[in-house]
Amino acid sequence: MFRLVPPATRALILINVGVYLLELYAPNQMLNAFALWPLHAPLFRWWQLITYAFLHDPGLWAHIFFNMFALFMFGRGLEQYWGSRRFLGYYFVCIISAALTQLAVEGAGAPREPVLGASGAVFGVLLAFAWYFPRTRLILIPIPVPMPAWLFVTLYALLELFFGVTGTMSNVAHFAHLGGMLGGALCILYWQARHRFSS
Repeated sequence: MFRLVPPATRALILINVGVYLLELYAPNQMLNAFALWPLHAPLFRWWQLITYAFLHDPGLWAHIFFNMFALFMFGRGLEQYWGSRRFLGYYFVCIISAALTQLAVEGAGAPREPVLGASGAVFGVLLAFAWYFPRTRLILIPIPVPMPAWLFVTLYALLELFFGVTGTMSNVAHFAHLGGMLGGALCILYWQARHRFSS
């Protein structure tokens, strides 16, 4: 069944799982080198703007499970709609925009712990799914009420904004999630503007 998943989505999931297994054997070394550290931290390196998105909390399997489940559920449709090349380009735009947003927020406030996880990119994927398939019915757990994708993602974004502004669940990089969505929206708007201009 996994063979039916488009190649880019499948590769991203397999890479994330492979890196997670490496983390289980050498968590400190992996986090020190590849998690996204604050700009002023001695461990910050430029490649962390990308590598952080392939790491997950080695002590919390649910972190990688839910990220990969969301990528599996929503990435497939987008990759089939866009093609693998555009989907991968979009995914990495969301990774970088999430990282830059998180660094900007950290620079304006107190030092934070390193950031890791694919959530910023996954939130970008969620936004794109709602953008192109707005009437698809989704269920927000634990609320067993189907709602259109555009409403699901809007409520999720507002919830993330509320958590980020109020400092609720401070161990979660809420602004990285929002940054992934922002980067995704700007990317889609750029594509649409370029298409109108070329037409």
